[in-house]
Amino acid sequence: MSGLATAAPRSAFDRSRRLGRLSWGLRTRRSSVLDRITVALVLILFVTALLGPTVAPDVYISHIQEVFRPPSAQHWFGTDDQGRDVFWRIVVGCRVTLGAAVVVVAGYAAIGTLVATVAAVGPRWLDEILMRLTDAVLAFPGILFAVAATAALGASLRSVVLALMLTGWPMTARLLRGIMRETMAMPFVDGARALGVSRTRLMVRHVLPNALPALWVKWAGDIGNTVIMVGSLSFIGAGAQPPSAEWGAMVAAARGYASSYWWIALFPGLAIALTTASFGLLGDMFHVRSDPATRQRAAVVIQKGRTR
Repeated sequence: MSGLATAAPRSAFDRSRRLGRLSWGLRTRRSSVLDRITVALVLILFVTALLGPTVAPDVYISHIQEVFRPPSAQHWFGTDDQGRDVFWRIVVGCRVTLGAAVVVVAGYAAIGTLVATVAAVGPRWLDEILMRLTDAVLAFPGILFAVAATAALGASLRSVVLALMLTGWPMTARLLRGIMRETMAMPFVDGARALGVSRTRLMVRHVLPNALPALWVKWAGDIGNTVIMVGSLSFIGAGAQPPSAEWGAMVAAARGYASSYWWIALFPGLAIALTTASFGLLGDMFHVRSDPATRQRAAVVIQKGRTR
């Protein structure tokens, strides 16, 4: 009997855990290098934004004798039409551009989370009003609202941040409200209700913490997309104004010289592209790590490969 018991198949739960560990191990081996590169790039960007301006020279002083110097050992990314070092301006501009994107995403994430929580907890009529308001804001293009806001408040980075923040929350509210509704129908929520847990405590301590991880993927990718939005609005003159070291404004200032002095526009553009790609990869990494369906598909592929 002991031999038969030993040879008995494992439970479905044990097999699922074993396949999950196996798929996670294979996935980690395959993409660990990419994940490490992604994390390293994101950390470098944040460290540059925090510490870069403290170690950089004054990037707003013109040096006429250094105008249009090509990349060299002295000026790694060359100099611009004012003789300012392009590399150090990109370093200083990292705080401006990335900081604006983080503030925008954090702002509309807070607004969207608040709206979704009130809609999920409140009565039906309040849920309907909030969701209709969400649909109305969602139907209005954010970039048009940003241009209108800068026309009314004046072209500045602050106006762009405020406009993008006020138009970015509906998607978060929509997604989070749907996830919270599904979570509230789960058995552990019914058990908490049976124990007498208040609706507010249930939402704050149980439902919301289980719903938010699904949005980390979105918010990570949104930082990269917002960098593009901030840079684009600065490029058309609606955002940061010269002599700001914001990356989009740097590209805009180099438009008249790009054909002859390519480095002035190339390196700020590469900074925008690298930042966008880094946060996009970070979002993908969060998705793979947090999505059980992805790990389950990988487990099936591994099991098929082993049975061949």
